[in-house]
Amino acid sequence: MSESMAGRRACEGARIGVCVLGCLLLAPSGGLAFLPNFWSRVLTLSWDSYTHQYMTEQALLNITLDTLVRMPAGREGAELGRGFWRAVGEVAQANAAMDFLSSTRSDPVYHFDSERVEGAADMLRQFWLQTLLSIRARDYQGARHSLGRLFHSLQDFYSHSNWVEMGQKSVYLHLLHPEHPAIPLASEDTPTCAECSSTTCRNNILLSQHPPLLTTGYFSTHPAKPVGKCSHGGLLDSSRHQGARGGINKDSTSPLFSPHHYLHGDAARLATAATVAVLEDLRDAVGTASFLRLLSVRQQPALVFVMDTTGSMFEEITAARIRAFSIIHARAKTAQQPGTYLLVPFHDPAVGPVYETEDPEQFMRYLEGLTALGGGDEPEMCLSAVQLALTHSPPLSEIFVFTDASPKDAHLYSAVEALTLEKQSKVSFLLTEDRSFSGTDRGMRKRRESLSPNRFSLYSSLSSISGGLAIFTTNSDIHRVSTIIQDNIAASKVTLSHMESNSVSTHFPFRVDSAVNNVTLHLTGILKHCVLTSPSGQSQSLLDRPGSLAHLESFQGLYRVSLLPPIKPGQWRLSADAEGPITLNAIGDSSVDFLYYFAVVANGTHPGLARVEGSPVAGVPTFLVLAVTGLPPNEEASFSHVTLLGASGEILLKVPLNSSSSSSAGKELVGGMASVPREPFCVRLSGKDGRGNRLERVATEMIQPTHVQIQVLSAPHLVPGNVSTVSFDVMNHGPARHFTLTATDDRGFLTQKGPHRLSVGERGSLRGKVEVRTPGGTDPGSAVTLTLTVRALDTADSNYAVVHLIVIPQDVFPPSCSPMRVEATCPPVCHQASWTVSLAVTDRGHSGLAALQLSKGHGVLTLHLGQEGKPWQQEGKGRDTEGEGRQGSEEPHLLEGEPPLNITGWGGGMPLHVRYTASCCTPRAELIAWDGEGNVRHCHFTSSQQGATDKTSNGAGSIKVALLTLISGLLGARLIM
Repeated sequence: MSESMAGRRACEGARIGVCVLGCLLLAPSGGLAFLPNFWSRVLTLSWDSYTHQYMTEQALLNITLDTLVRMPAGREGAELGRGFWRAVGEVAQANAAMDFLSSTRSDPVYHFDSERVEGAADMLRQFWLQTLLSIRARDYQGARHSLGRLFHSLQDFYSHSNWVEMGQKSVYLHLLHPEHPAIPLASEDTPTCAECSSTTCRNNILLSQHPPLLTTGYFSTHPAKPVGKCSHGGLLDSSRHQGARGGINKDSTSPLFSPHHYLHGDAARLATAATVAVLEDLRDAVGTASFLRLLSVRQQPALVFVMDTTGSMFEEITAARIRAFSIIHARAKTAQQPGTYLLVPFHDPAVGPVYETEDPEQFMRYLEGLTALGGGDEPEMCLSAVQLALTHSPPLSEIFVFTDASPKDAHLYSAVEALTLEKQSKVSFLLTEDRSFSGTDRGMRKRRESLSPNRFSLYSSLSSISGGLAIFTTNSDIHRVSTIIQDNIAASKVTLSHMESNSVSTHFPFRVDSAVNNVTLHLTGILKHCVLTSPSGQSQSLLDRPGSLAHLESFQGLYRVSLLPPIKPGQWRLSADAEGPITLNAIGDSSVDFLYYFAVVANGTHPGLARVEGSPVAGVPTFLVLAVTGLPPNEEASFSHVTLLGASGEILLKVPLNSSSSSSAGKELVGGMASVPREPFCVRLSGKDGRGNRLERVATEMIQPTHVQIQVLSAPHLVPGNVSTVSFDVMNHGPARHFTLTATDDRGFLTQKGPHRLSVGERGSLRGKVEVRTPGGTDPGSAVTLTLTVRALDTADSNYAVVHLIVIPQDVFPPSCSPMRVEATCPPVCHQASWTVSLAVTDRGHSGLAALQLSKGHGVLTLHLGQEGKPWQQEGKGRDTEGEGRQGSEEPHLLEGEPPLNITGWGGGMPLHVRYTASCCTPRAELIAWDGEGNVRHCHFTSSQQGATDKTSNGAGSIKVALLTLISGLLGARLIM
């Protein structure tokens, strides 16, 4: 997505209540990073700054193109696809969200602030592990979220530290590859900055020791900045007034926000190079196929079936098999990457299992294995199966449900609706209502005359909201009706119009442009009269006789209209008289499409546009951000506005668009709304191609504006055998009222699902939490999708949040070595003196410290517990289980070459203090510390430094190898003591 924005648009936000500079000057405290996204440059008046969004998108694009070039097919079929740009957007938005979420924006560990380098590096490695585990579990959406968070912290290092000021020209490999050398950290009592009283601070970093010391700036008052330390700096940092005044951040090119703005380009280049290096490592670690799947590169659209398998479903199962075979046969002739094939069977009470594969032949075997047995009564567990299908399918999927039974699990409707909107997927129902039978012969359903006529209303509602279809057909017609599956999941399928009507007489306009081929109309309902009119005024009565404009196929519950070539561009119109409701869906083949999201101005410490999670709030200023995809490189298209359309196609609001410049992602467009409409709407994009002809595309999901929000504050990793807490805020933008909150997950790990009743005051908020208990035997890498929905009791207001969680091993954090003091006055004649260093060794994980070893150094390492000077004692144990070494209360010590010392009984979570003393003739040493999970820390120290350095691994030569070993073998090879 492009970022450039014309300067004359800088104050556009003021039109909807944004006072840029004033709001920034009055901003609350928190951390600041490279600017989050394109709008940040408008708010900070720094037009040429590199942002997190830009660096992330460019790195993803470059590595993807490089990957495709390396493949045998090369660049053939270079269009990356709408799914790719959606995936890139997810990574970039997860990156930017670190600056907007209350749980991360002010925590120095997420931003390499306040000299929390060791903790921030550990967090980076945790994000890396989560990404690998998620990819292995095929939770690509979760992997994109953790990858975006990793990129944010990694990029911040180069802006917030003195790495660039050291003169470094390459990336700091130690951050994600602990086997590479580490730069010593400045100790707590080491001054790092000189006073600076101007907006531009040159040469204010004091560190000139050899080897050089690493430091980062402090931001605001949490944690407090020690005297003499560097500040982050800039207008938004209150610590800039404390000694040493000034700052060192390189976040932007503006001296108002970045005292080291003159080094912004250098920091951005290194941050981009580090981002590219991570993607190269990731591609090597997971393989090319999984890497391309992660980014949805040129993937075939997913084929997703949710199949009722009760005895009355024989014809439906047969129709699904025939349709799948036809689709697979057609795809065999294309050069695109394999798509996802997903099958979720259900009846009552069983749901699943989920059959997921990228092998079409395996998918056909799954379908061949289905049998229609049992049943004979209503209802069935349909929504549970749809929930699983949505959880496991990629975003932008089309899901087809075959059933003749109503839902037994209606309580899941809100969660399923939330998942369809979050993934922008469509759900269509093929409902067979054959009224010609009675009784239960051959396992048929009981007489339908005794069932409610509205029993399928939830299906109709879900299809309407998602932009799908609900087709009421018969067993005899299901084979032909299933043609819509092949129509809708063809590659490069776009929607030209989607409208519904309850009127007796209806007019459905739709526009065809020169970039569209193979236009097909699907109409559901019962038509009495139907006339199609072309842009030139020529008409054809579709129900009467064949004509030159279109070919009609009529089935029970569905009319399929194919426009005949040559298809004239322009405004078409379909007029229909119907018995009851009717729905029109107009689709065509085209590469030109768009993606969009809603955003609000975040004018606090991280200026930019923050994506709205869930549905937008009605009546408040909101931005609509769009990216046009698939435009040919030489196409000079322009897009003027979007139209918010009601369910029947009525115009609710026109939103003018400001277009940024073209980029590899297409065109990025931004429109401001002074107030979001209250009525549900879908989004239609309008513009013109290079020849002046009109272009229109429609996103069919119905957005449900609301007066309530739910914001997730924490999305913890899950640990087998432990309870994790997901915290959230419910924000009420209306009068005081009561709500119900419901939580669901796809693994059954929630301790309480609800509904829980909440009372929230007028324009107030309420903090809540749900607990996820992960069973002890759960495999690391298991993905869990948690859906939270909140609904008002007195109105239709509702909203949702979807959280992607991953199960990680019991302990992935290595021990840490914190330097305390170095005592060294080494004379020229080295054998005449000694030096001493004191360290605190701790373990952040669950398993505790397990062993220590002095791997290098001719001195003596002595162990202490608690306050320094108090000897450590291990009751009844010496060096190992065989009793080697010193026993009882004797002070333990280590020498070079001795085996690891078992310290599993050192007791509690208190730090273990160690002191190393050696002759000045041997100025270097290395200590190795293990925890109970086999994670290892290599601690290096020398007589000439002010602090110890360390490097981390999981018992392997590199973090990549270690974590792959961890995933495949679950740390099967561990330290044996």
